[in-house]
Amino acid sequence: MKFTFHVMTQREAEHIAYNWKYDGIYSFYDITADKEDLELFLDPIKRGNSVFSVRSEGELVAFFSAQSINYYIVDIGLGMKPNLTGKGIGREFVKAGLAFVRANYNPKKITLSVAVFNQRAINVYRKVGFEEAGRFMQDTNGSTYEFLKMVYVC
Repeated sequence: MKFTFHVMTQREAEHIAYNWKYDGIYSFYDITADKEDLELFLDPIKRGNSVFSVRSEGELVAFFSAQSINYYIVDIGLGMKPNLTGKGIGREFVKAGLAFVRANYNPKKITLSVAVFNQRAINVYRKVGFEEAGRFMQDTNGSTYEFLKMVYVC
């Protein structure tokens, strides 16, 4: 699967936010599950040029964010279309995201945060070379959850 990254349009942001719904414990990742996340995702000024729609063969299949922390670290966030999760394409998608970040930001490290219950994603991140860098608690979705901070050295 070939992935292309483009700055997200308002229409794409609204489509993802209101139509992409995940099953079971993964409903945690529904954009509408957290009011602050929803407001951030839908605000074109706050999204700026750091949130991307990801397409494959013209179809919207994922979103990807890349935020420069400083001159050598970029923090990423990502999500795949719900009906594509658990199908074995996550590793290919994350690798494409890493290549995109390396090509456009030239960082020394790439970081991400993932809820510790999401072992499916953590396994993908480990397989592409991310390593655990720490854990933290974060208030989100109406409660407090433990997250894993992971780092990829370029």
